[in-house]
Amino acid sequence: MIEAVTDGSKVQLREQGYCVIEDVLNKGQVQNIRRRLVAAAAESEKRGIPTYIRGLDPNPNNVRVFNLLDLDPCFLNLIEHPVALQVVRYLLTDDFIISNFTANIAKPGSGSMVIHSDLAVVLPEPWHAPWSLNVIWCLDDVRGENGGTLFMPGSHQFERRQDLPKNMAERMQPFEAKAGSIVAMDGRLWHTSGANRTQDEERALLFGYYTRSFIRPQWNHNVGLSPATQAGLSPELRRWLGLELTANVAPLAGIN
Repeated sequence: MIEAVTDGSKVQLREQGYCVIEDVLNKGQVQNIRRRLVAAAAESEKRGIPTYIRGLDPNPNNVRVFNLLDLDPCFLNLIEHPVALQVVRYLLTDDFIISNFTANIAKPGSGSMVIHSDLAVVLPEPWHAPWSLNVIWCLDDVRGENGGTLFMPGSHQFERRQDLPKNMAERMQPFEAKAGSIVAMDGRLWHTSGANRTQDEERALLFGYYTRSFIRPQWNHNVGLSPATQAGLSPELRRWLGLELTANVAPLAGIN
C-alpha cells in the first residue's frame, strides 16, 4: 500500500488542524457512491429515521443521513478504506474506535449550523490532545458557494471554551476540495456547515468519525447494525465498532 498521507499532509494536520488528500476515489467510484447515498437517505426515511433534525439542521434543505454502515455495504468499505486508516492511525495511533458514520447533503438554500468542535461534543474540556478525527469524503466538488464546511484554521489549539475568540464566525473560511478527495479534520477544530448559496448545486459529504478508544461512541452500533450486517463484519471491524464482549478493552494475554 502506497503511503497516501504525505509528510506535508501530516504537518498541515498537526499545525492547521486539517489536510486535504486528493484523488482517493475516481470519478466512477464517486458517482456510484453518490447514487447509493441518495438511496440510503430514502431508506433511512423509510425506516423512520428522519433526514432533517429540527434543532440541529437549520432547515430541511440540510439532508442528514445516520447509520450509513447499515444502509449500504459501500459505506463499510469506506470506513475501513486504507487511506482513511492511514491518517487515522497517524493522528490517533492504533488505539481508536469508529464513533459514527453519517452524511450531509447541502441542497441549495441550506443554512449553516452552530459553530462547534467534534471533540467538544463527546468529551468535556480541556481538549489538549488529538483524541478524535473526522475523515470527510467529498462526493461533490466543495467550495464556499455550495456549502463547503467553514472552519477556523488553528482553532484545534484551543483547550477550553474560554479560549475561543468572540469573532470566531468572522474568522471562518471554507474547505475547498475536489470530488473524490478526503478532508481529514482534527476533532478539536472548530467549524460549522456552510450555507449553500447556489441555485442548482448540491454538496454531499460523508463524515467518518473516529475517536480514541476511551471515548464513548456517538452511535450505538450494537443496536444500529442489523444482525445481517454484523454477521458479515471482520473481527477487526467488529472491534473498532465496539461489538465484541470487551468493547474498547483489549484482552490481556496470560491474565487468569
